[in-house]
Amino acid sequence: MTYRLVISLAVVASAGAAWWILCDDGTLLKPDDPAITARGAEIYTEVCASCHGDALQGQPNWGEKLPNGRMPAPPHDEAGHTWHHTDADLFAITKHGTAALVGNDYQSDMPGYSKILSDDDIVAVLSFIKESWPLEVRQRHDEINQRGGY
Repeated sequence: MTYRLVISLAVVASAGAAWWILCDDGTLLKPDDPAITARGAEIYTEVCASCHGDALQGQPNWGEKLPNGRMPAPPHDEAGHTWHHTDADLFAITKHGTAALVGNDYQSDMPGYSKILSDDDIVAVLSFIKESWPLEVRQRHDEINQRGGY
């Protein structure tokens, strides 16, 4: 079995796992659960903030390619594009890394965290991120989830 096929199967399995735990309205994240978002904040600080920033601000010039051709870590606040993706896509990106989801030999510094974080930990981090967005951005994200994509 080729590496690309293994990765593709892993992404499909992840999407299936996310679908299994999605709510009826297409959501997976729980930004209104204080216990989950508090746990997510802890994990974010330990695992994500070194690239995405203490205040979810991302790396400088995040929209411009680095000299190595890769993109800097984007912000996860409302100024970024995180909220443009469905819960299931955010889950898959976090679990398997951007390159695995995008394919076509895409190069990214965003690794997959499947061996570091549990599915519940990933949901907690993403819930913490969503909880930080203004209400109107959260509502737009909910609409994106209901449509199944941007």
